[in-house]
Amino acid sequence: MGKLPSQQEILDFLAGTTGEAGKREIVRAFGVKGGDRIALKKLLRDMADDGLIAGSRRKLTRPGVLPPVTVLEIISRDADGEFVARPATWDEEHGPPPRILMVESKREAGPVAGIGDRVLARITALGADADYPYQARTIKRLAKARTSLLGIFRALTGGTGVIDPVDRKQLKEWPVPRGNTGDAENGELVHFELARSGRFGVQGARVMERLGNPAAEQAISLIAVHAHGIPDAFPHAVLAEAEAAKEPDLKRREDLRQLPLVTIDPSDARDHDDAVWAEPDPDAQNKGGWVMIVAIADVASYVKPGSVLDKEARKRGNSVYFPDRVVPMLPERISNDLCSLRENESRACIAVRMVFDKDGRKLKHRFFRALMRSAASLTYEQAQAAIDGRTDEVTGPLLDTVLRPLWGAYASLALARTERGPLDLDLPERKILVDDKGKVRGVTSPPRLDAHRLIEEFMISANVAAAETLEAKRSPLIYRVHDAPSKEKLASLGEFLATIGLKLSKSGTLKPSHFNRILADTRATPTAELVGEVVLRSQSQAEYSANNFGHFGLNLRRYAHFTSPIRRYADLIVHRGLVRALGLGNYGLTDVEIGELDQIAQAISDTERRAMAAERETADRLIAAYLADRIGATFTARVSGLVRTGLFVRLMETGADGFVPASSIGHEYFYHDEVRQALVGEDTGLAYRLGDPVEVRLVEAIPTAGALRFEMLSEGRALGIKPKRGAPSRAKGGPHGHRGKPRQQSRGGSRKRR
Repeated sequence: MGKLPSQQEILDFLAGTTGEAGKREIVRAFGVKGGDRIALKKLLRDMADDGLIAGSRRKLTRPGVLPPVTVLEIISRDADGEFVARPATWDEEHGPPPRILMVESKREAGPVAGIGDRVLARITALGADADYPYQARTIKRLAKARTSLLGIFRALTGGTGVIDPVDRKQLKEWPVPRGNTGDAENGELVHFELARSGRFGVQGARVMERLGNPAAEQAISLIAVHAHGIPDAFPHAVLAEAEAAKEPDLKRREDLRQLPLVTIDPSDARDHDDAVWAEPDPDAQNKGGWVMIVAIADVASYVKPGSVLDKEARKRGNSVYFPDRVVPMLPERISNDLCSLRENESRACIAVRMVFDKDGRKLKHRFFRALMRSAASLTYEQAQAAIDGRTDEVTGPLLDTVLRPLWGAYASLALARTERGPLDLDLPERKILVDDKGKVRGVTSPPRLDAHRLIEEFMISANVAAAETLEAKRSPLIYRVHDAPSKEKLASLGEFLATIGLKLSKSGTLKPSHFNRILADTRATPTAELVGEVVLRSQSQAEYSANNFGHFGLNLRRYAHFTSPIRRYADLIVHRGLVRALGLGNYGLTDVEIGELDQIAQAISDTERRAMAAERETADRLIAAYLADRIGATFTARVSGLVRTGLFVRLMETGADGFVPASSIGHEYFYHDEVRQALVGEDTGLAYRLGDPVEVRLVEAIPTAGALRFEMLSEGRALGIKPKRGAPSRAKGGPHGHRGKPRQQSRGGSRKRR
C-alpha cells in the first residue's frame, strides 16, 4: 500500500488482528515508509490522546472494547448460579470493567474453573440492551498469576488480619488468614498475593513483603512510591560515586563571582539550581534594552555519561516532589551540595548571556561554562515584598543594584510574551502544608506573584536559546514539545462552545490566541470556570521528543529544557549537547547517547507521567486523611468531571476531588450528554454541568486509597433540554434503574437480550 493509513483503517486493523499489534505491525501492514513513519507516530499519539487506542508502542488496542480472545477473572455467581467474570486487565478511564457471563464449554480441558480462577476465553458481544454486554466460553484454565498487590495490613485478633486498599479503583478489603500475615505489623504497607482454598472457598490474601509503615515513617507518599515502582533508595555504588565527586577543572571557566547573581525560589525549595542577573544594556545602539544572565548548576561536570550515577539518573528520569518528602533524581551530595547554588559559595555553572531590546526581542545570546557565587538566596515572597516597598536586611542592599534591574528586564520580556500570545490558562495551585509528623495542617492557594512570572520568563528565554543554539550547530537534542489539539478534540470543543453561544475560529492556523479570546470573553461570566476546564481538557499533553513539532501552549517553534538538570534528565542531556556542540570541555553528549535519544525521550516522558500520577495520588491521600473526621459535613464544590456512572466534584475549600455516584442523585435516570458536558435527568431535563457550583455532603473517606465519596445536595439546573419522553420506562433512583443495581431478567425471557 505504501501510504499513511487513516484512523479508521488503524482501528479496523486492530479489531481484526488476533496476534500482538503495535506500531511495527501497523508499519508492515500498510507499508509505511520513510518520513511517513514520523507522521504515523504523531497519528497514533493523537489517537491515544483522543482515547481511540491504548497500550504501548508494542501492543495497541481499542480502549473499552474487548478482543475476541482474552484473559478473564471469574469473580462471582449471579442469581441464577452462573459464573460472572471480568477482564484481567482494564483501564478504569473507560468506565467500570464489564461483567461477562460465562457459559459452559464442552471443550474445556482440565479442571473446571471456579471463582478466583483466570481463564483464556472466547468473547462474544451481546449488545447494549443485554443483561451482560458480553458472554464468554472458556478455552482453557490458566495457572494462577502470582500478581503482587499493594495494601495496608490491619491486624485482628487470633493472628489474622485484613488488607485495606490503596487503589481507589479497587475499594475492597482482603481477609488474611492465620499463618499468612508474614509477621506484618498493624498499619504496615505490604505486598500481597491472593489465594483461595478450594473451588468455592473465600479468596484471601497472603503477605509477601513488608514495606514499612507510612504513618510511623511520617510519609504517606510511601504508598505511591511503591505503587508506581519509583526508585527511592540509591544503590551503594551510586552513593559512593557521588561522595567521591570532586570539583571540576575551573581553568577554562569564565569568572562570574563578582556578578551579584541571585536565586529566587519557593520558601520550601530543596535545591537551588538556577540564578539570574540583569542590567541595562550599555550599548548605545540598544537604548532601553537589557543584558541578562541565567546561570544553571553544571551537573554535567559531576554526572558523567555512562557512569553509575548517570544510569541511575536516567532510570529515575526526574525528581518526584511530595508534600511530605522528595525522591530526588540525584543523591544529596550532588543535588543539595555540589550543584546547589548556595549563597556566598563558589559553584560551577553553565550560563547563557542574552541581550534583549526594549520590547523583549532577543538580539543575541552566548552559552559558556563559568564559576559563580550567589549573592543571596531569596524566596519569591521576599523578592516581591522588596519590590513592593517592604525590604528586609537581605533585600535592602540589593534593591537598586539587583532587584530593580531584574524587574526592568522582566517588563520587557512581558511585552514580548504578550506579543507572542501563549495559552493563558490561569489555573489555581493547590499547596498542601504538612507538619513535622507528616500530617496535613492546611491547604492553601498561594497567590501568583510577579516574582514567579519573572523567573518563569527568564527560564523560558534560556530554554529557547538552548534549543536555538543546538539547532544552529546541527546537534541532535531532546525537545520539549506540545502538540496542537487534535481535530477530534477541537470538534468536541466547538460543539460545546456552540451550546453557550460561542464559536471557535476555523479560519487560518490554530493558535493559542484563539483560545485566549474565548477565555477572555468569558472571564467575567458565570461560565468562566466551565470554559477554562473544557479548554484545558482539549489540549494535548507536553512530552519529550527527539523530533521537533513545536510547543503549542507557549507558542514557540522550538523549545528545550535546560534550566533544571538537578531534577530533570532531559536538561542534563541538553547540557551535554551544548558542551559537545560548543566545545566547552569534557563530558559532552556521546555518540551512544545520540543514537538513543528516541528511547531516552520516551523513557523520561514516561517517568514524568509516573511522577505526576504519584504526586497527585499522594495529595489525594493526604487530603482524604485530613477530611476523614468530617464525615457528614457539607462542602461547597464545583463539578470537575463527568462519566456515565456519576460525576466528580472539587471542593472549593481544599481542592480535594471526590465522586458522586449517579445512582445517588435524585430520583430519576441520569445520562451523560458529552456535547453539553453535563449529566442530565431523563425525566426532568435538569442537569449538572462541568464547572457548576454545587453543595455536597461527605459520605465516606478512605485515606489509604485517597478516595472521597459524596452525596449531592444541590438540585440540577435547567439547560433548556427537553425530557426524553420516548425513553424506556425505568425504575427511579439511578442509571441502572433500582438505586444503581442491575435489573434481573425474568426467567421466561432470553438471558442474552431484554
